[in-house]
Amino acid sequence: MLSKLNSMTVLGMDCLSVEVETDVSRGMPKFNIVGLGDAAVQESKQRVFSAIRNSNYSFPPNRITVNLAPADTKKSGPSFDLPIAIGVLIASEQINVLKNFEKTILLGELALDGRLRTISGVLPIVSHAKEKGFIEIFLPKKNAKEAGLVEGVNVYGAETLQEIIEHLNGDKLIEKEPFVSEEELFSTDNNSFPVDFSSIVGQEQAKRALEIAAAGSHNVLMNGSPGSGKTFMAKAFPSILPRMVRKEAFEVSKIYSIAGLLPSDTPLLTQRPYRSVHHTASSVSIVGGGRNPKPGEISLAHRGVLFMDEIAEFPGAVLEVLRQPLEDRKITVSRASGTTEFPAHFSLIAAMNPCPCGYYNVQDSVRECSCLPFQIQKYQKKLSGPLLDRIDLHIDISPVKIDTLQNTQKSEASKDILVRVQQARDIQTKRFKKIENITSNSEMGPDEINIFCVLSEDSSQLLTHALTQFGLSARSYHRILKVARSIADLELSEKIETHHVAEALQYRSKKSEE
Repeated sequence: MLSKLNSMTVLGMDCLSVEVETDVSRGMPKFNIVGLGDAAVQESKQRVFSAIRNSNYSFPPNRITVNLAPADTKKSGPSFDLPIAIGVLIASEQINVLKNFEKTILLGELALDGRLRTISGVLPIVSHAKEKGFIEIFLPKKNAKEAGLVEGVNVYGAETLQEIIEHLNGDKLIEKEPFVSEEELFSTDNNSFPVDFSSIVGQEQAKRALEIAAAGSHNVLMNGSPGSGKTFMAKAFPSILPRMVRKEAFEVSKIYSIAGLLPSDTPLLTQRPYRSVHHTASSVSIVGGGRNPKPGEISLAHRGVLFMDEIAEFPGAVLEVLRQPLEDRKITVSRASGTTEFPAHFSLIAAMNPCPCGYYNVQDSVRECSCLPFQIQKYQKKLSGPLLDRIDLHIDISPVKIDTLQNTQKSEASKDILVRVQQARDIQTKRFKKIENITSNSEMGPDEINIFCVLSEDSSQLLTHALTQFGLSARSYHRILKVARSIADLELSEKIETHHVAEALQYRSKKSEE
């Protein structure tokens, strides 16, 4: 007898509908799975065999062939265990299923005792299932809450294979997972952060630059001596980021679901991600990849922050792979099996020392630089001009003076800064409401800049003079205008004034143009 069931698998950021065909026929006992399945798919034969036996059903002593169609596309992962097991039981006529499976999806990894284990990629799979017209899905209980985020699909979560069989037979129905509304999801948001801006002493210019970066989703490079507070300020940066909207939260949650990093008790991530990368990380771990491409750190930082401490210590090859995502807000990973595109819209917060010893040309420093000129030059050239050109705000940070450190008066709290940042981001949301795929100033292209970054005559003259004097590139010109637009938004100003442009120019590095 032949049975046909539907399942799905994740390919990069996309999903593929898979038809699981199971045929049980006379012949020597043999269990074959065809359709370009990887090792995890092939090993499902042992899991399915034991799960069926331990669920008080008999495994048919016949010739069993399972085909995963389309047969010309590679499939991976253990999520086909459940549809294969149900298919075997239907084809061997051990359960009397009267329902039509044409609009039903089955997903789940089986334990040897018949329990259903959690799988990754559920949120994008259910979203894709809804687009394809499927109306119900059976999956592990621990994934049910995640699947319940998608309205319009009936989600049934089960603990064991036995529970699903009883539901299909009509003996004991599984309760449908309720849909969780947007209000419920965002009302449970936890806005606790390890570091608050009120704990940062001094460094007013740096804090101002970080506020601008949070308002417009800009990139920042902090250059200063050891112990000046660069890492501490980077850790405080997430506390002033504007709240995510529903679309952004779904984008981030889908990426984490595919990577297998989405907590079962938190199906929707409502807090912007913060990823800190060590300088020993490989280029694949940062941009993503692998035999079955998975998102890397830059995609896990999507709509949030990627912090690279001691960025000059990273290998040059690793730094140069950041060029495309910093410009295009996405990363394309090409492998022999195909090409996958991952989203990578993040704010890069980078920190570095001016030289190997960390004290070259540092104002208010009590220590002198001990590096030779060629060492300083070699160290600073680790960051190429094209990479520096893609960073919007460059800040030179000096050590905090002793009398400032001993001052017990608290600085402005993150919640107060967040009010201004959120107002600025709300302005941008309204501004770009009718423009697809743009939510912040940093995403503007030349056409949007011409519309929303109109300068007065005085402002235009100032910027023209700076471009001529410092030899700034066309990319720098556009990035200065974007930063100036964010500064104006923080002041709730519709027009970009001369002092907005002047402040934006202060944060522009001249080294990237040399």
